Amino acid sequence: MDFGFSQEQEMLRASARKFFENECTSTVVRQRMEEPAGVTDDFWTKLAEQGWLGLVLPEEYGGVGLGIVDLVVLMEEMGRVVMPGPFMATLLGGLAILEAGSADQKKEWLPRIANGDAKATLAWTEPSARWDAAGVAATAKPAGDGFILSGTKLFVLDAHLADVTVVVTRTAESKTAEQGLSLFLVPKGTPGFEAKLLPTMDQTRKLCEVSLRDVRVPKSARLGPKDGAWAPLSRLLERATVALCAEMCGGAQKVLEMTTEYAKIRVAFGRPIGSYQGVKHRAADMLVDVENAKSLTYYAAWAVDEQVPESALATSMAKAYASDAFRKVSAAGIQLHGGIGFTWEHDLHLYFKRAKSSEFTFGDATHHREKVAQLINL
Repeated sequence: MDFGFSQEQEMLRASARKFFENECTSTVVRQRMEEPAGVTDDFWTKLAEQGWLGLVLPEEYGGVGLGIVDLVVLMEEMGRVVMPGPFMATLLGGLAILEAGSADQKKEWLPRIANGDAKATLAWTEPSARWDAAGVAATAKPAGDGFILSGTKLFVLDAHLADVTVVVTRTAESKTAEQGLSLFLVPKGTPGFEAKLLPTMDQTRKLCEVSLRDVRVPKSARLGPKDGAWAPLSRLLERATVALCAEMCGGAQKVLEMTTEYAKIRVAFGRPIGSYQGVKHRAADMLVDVENAKSLTYYAAWAVDEQVPESALATSMAKAYASDAFRKVSAAGIQLHGGIGFTWEHDLHLYFKRAKSSEFTFGDATHHREKVAQLINL
């Protein structure tokens, strides 16, 4: 049994690390997080040239055709630099089109996503902030040769930048929350569709409020069959959640490295603080949290790629653990740095804030522990 990454995956990691160390420095991140876009056209084009925007999209649509394990490698490196920009949003939108779209819809949008010409996102959560079927109240009602979408979506990743937004709506009342959901493509500029930036704790990840004021779309805008969105939504959410877990692992690993290096050079009472037992124990706990989060994430990525029955369980286990681990590791890193760790000038706060925003994206630890309990019949 081989628990290691392939040679090609290690090459991807090395290439990504070199790229982000050069193109996404702390100075760049701080500049971008102050801007509404969070990314420049030049940087986005470079991501496309590397093939990363279409990493998991099929080759027939201009993608690279790799799997979630490969995506995990890339996302870890993005997490190490708390990369800003709409990569995660576009991954969500692209996966939604891939999972639920018709051949024509895929041909229209996926090549444009892969080559960097179009950005996308998924509008799922509402004021309840729930990443499940029960939280969907926005409606899509038949009207002539199309539908009228109404409602409000909150905490939508980078909707202000998206050329197309995949909107989750309720098209029928049903006995269960999972039934009666439908997906619709809403291109940028559609009358009645408005995306407004929200103030956020994590300035490196932009969130929006999306207002749907009687948005009229044609029947051709529907992704998949009417009332049949839950199955593709479940599949894409598993894949995106594993990707987010990998990003959290990368961020936690970087915090661990920053903290251990600081503990070796910061001297107190004539000795490096890393020589004191209390600091050693905290650093050891951080390492255990990081390695456990990685192990669960790697297993979940393999399970999703192989489509094994326990993929949903593995994904929720990984998200529950990684959410807590990244938050605890980043908080410990700040504390072990002492006063400098609390300053704006030091980078640790960027990781702590990313940990908090990622904790609630795609469901927090409590949500996923409940899913784990349900999946093991408790």
